[in-house]
Amino acid sequence: MIRKLSAALAAVLLLMLLGGCGNAGARTEPEKPSEPAASTEPAPPAEPEKPAEPAGSTEPVPATEPEKPSETETVPARQDGERFEAVIMLEGMEETVRYEHIRNEMLGIEMDYDYELFERHSEPDSECFICVYDGPDHPENFLTVTALAKDAETAAASIGDKLSEKYDINTAPFLLERAGSCIRIDASADKGGLTMPDQLQMVYIIPADDGCRVAVAYYAIEGAEGFGRRFAYMMQTLSLID
Repeated sequence: MIRKLSAALAAVLLLMLLGGCGNAGARTEPEKPSEPAASTEPAPPAEPEKPAEPAGSTEPVPATEPEKPSETETVPARQDGERFEAVIMLEGMEETVRYEHIRNEMLGIEMDYDYELFERHSEPDSECFICVYDGPDHPENFLTVTALAKDAETAAASIGDKLSEKYDINTAPFLLERAGSCIRIDASADKGGLTMPDQLQMVYIIPADDGCRVAVAYYAIEGAEGFGRRFAYMMQTLSLID
């Protein structure tokens, strides 16, 4: 009897041991991490909305430049004998010249001349400007201004006929800046137009109330580009007075 109880207790103990070992060998799966809770940090502030741009360019408008004086504005009046500097173009180069303003009321003109390069010979009814390097008895480069009682067209025809005896001339209307419209006769070619004469002439016949004023520029062929241009600038300063 005792042997049967001992065997039963042993069996029970064995079963208990076997059950414990089975539970210990079972592998427990790791728990899945829980989903992170929603962030509680404050969201960054939203950028402020840009104001709507007005239509058209928003660039600053540049300051308006002062208006340049018009080239046609009246030249300020100068006094008789007043001297000043001016700039002219000769052979593509700027040159500063020194002018003197003259006024001849008997002749009815005023104009400017280069007093360093020309010597003035004035009479009540004429003006003459001779190059300082020329002999006064036989000048080569000079400008004369005289008055004629004829109208400009009649005077131009008479002068043109005379020049045509030696020159092949070109007659055309011409505009002087201060004296207005005139008739210009270019005598820079020999009769026939094949060669150029030693002495050239450029004649300006300017209408006036009492007839006309006749300005004649004489210059040697060697000085056509130099003296011819200088006389042309001087003529642009000539104006008629009462």
